[in-house]
Amino acid sequence: MKIRRFFGKDMREALSQVKAELGSDAVIMSNRKLADGIELVAAYDKEPEAKLSIKKPAPSAAGRAKAAVPSLSEIIGDDGPDSLKALLEKQHGGSIQSPASAPSANAQHANKIASHLDFSEAFIDDVEASQVASEFPSHQASSLNESIDNSSAPQSDELSQIKEELASLRNVLQYQVADLMEAKSRRQQPVHHYLIQRLTDMGLSQSLAEQLISYTPSHYNERDAWVYLLNLLANRINVTGNDILTQKGAVALVGPTGTGKTTTVAKLAARYAQKYGADSVAMITIDTYRIAAFEQLATYGKIIGCTVRKAQSSEELSDLLFQLRHKRLVLIDTAGFSQRDSRLIKQINQFDNGQMQPVKKYLVAQANTQYAALQRIIDAYEGVELSGCIFTKLDECYSLGEVLSAAVEYQLPVSYVTDGQKVPEDIKIAEAKSLVSAAAKLYKKYGLNHTTSNNVVKTARAV
Repeated sequence: MKIRRFFGKDMREALSQVKAELGSDAVIMSNRKLADGIELVAAYDKEPEAKLSIKKPAPSAAGRAKAAVPSLSEIIGDDGPDSLKALLEKQHGGSIQSPASAPSANAQHANKIASHLDFSEAFIDDVEASQVASEFPSHQASSLNESIDNSSAPQSDELSQIKEELASLRNVLQYQVADLMEAKSRRQQPVHHYLIQRLTDMGLSQSLAEQLISYTPSHYNERDAWVYLLNLLANRINVTGNDILTQKGAVALVGPTGTGKTTTVAKLAARYAQKYGADSVAMITIDTYRIAAFEQLATYGKIIGCTVRKAQSSEELSDLLFQLRHKRLVLIDTAGFSQRDSRLIKQINQFDNGQMQPVKKYLVAQANTQYAALQRIIDAYEGVELSGCIFTKLDECYSLGEVLSAAVEYQLPVSYVTDGQKVPEDIKIAEAKSLVSAAAKLYKKYGLNHTTSNNVVKTARAV
């Protein structure tokens, strides 16, 4: 037999070298830790024909028994006795044969041990793990794991980059396919495509516009189809009529800041006082955040001649509602918060503490609010049972399609609309046909692409 030494930075690499160069017939004689890696001493019966990584089938046991085994003096180049049995005993703990035994017996014993060796990947992993656990300290083992992780990091970065490129290609393809489908639909149904464009320019969402178009008869011309769509949109809007001014109880107006809740409360109170008398209505404000909020409502109360109170907690609000139980209508003005403000939910929860009479809640929103902002506002009040909504500041709008689209898609009843600051003149009962007609007029006046000289883009002048 001959002995060879192999060096590797770890046990896996050293065992891989033994397996690649000597094959599965090699016998591991010893291993030793060095400063820069691991040293393995391996023995083999004969010189491999070629140092290739291709694994050849192992020879049969009879063939290995017939192979001639050179003496240890031939291996190490001296005249000392053959100590192969000592090396085998150190590695495998096998029985020691007598020196007088024939060389073929040593070869048979070595081949028998080698036949039980397993050079599979699982065996290499087990040997490496045991070697690291027994000879390496814990901090060196952790540094080895970190080096393995660092080596895999570039591969993960490359995979992430490939995934991003594939996602980008997918988005481009989807855009191109959608463009092709839209072009095909435009050729097949040019009138429908033109009407969808007009509805979206009026402020309606794309999904609502396509839904309305799907109910339009295909044989209608452009004018008839447009009138049909406006009537269909009016039928989809849910209006509640003059519900607040014809009912009894407590009503609270909620909504974001700056929507005109206080002015709307004063308008409703003035209208109610005109119909039933000033003693039949009262106003309560729980807006303790805005400066002079109570003073503003108290000024309206003096003009109208009705009672005005202020509550700073849910307990005070409950007491005031009990004290004013003889009033036909109690209007509650709430503080305005952003839909992203957590105080908004806390304030709304004051109406549902179980200690006061039921309070109907109406959402107050500006009619000139962006569609995305309207969606966030309505979503903020998702857990609140809204009896209806009031759209304010119609006189400041250039488009009404956004609020109409939100009211239809969220099935939000519309009660009143306001179009000015005058109390109580500038408040009207919501009517579906009037709202759609106003939206169409605004689109015709401001939404169409008029050819004027004012469309020149203004740029900054160099000084």
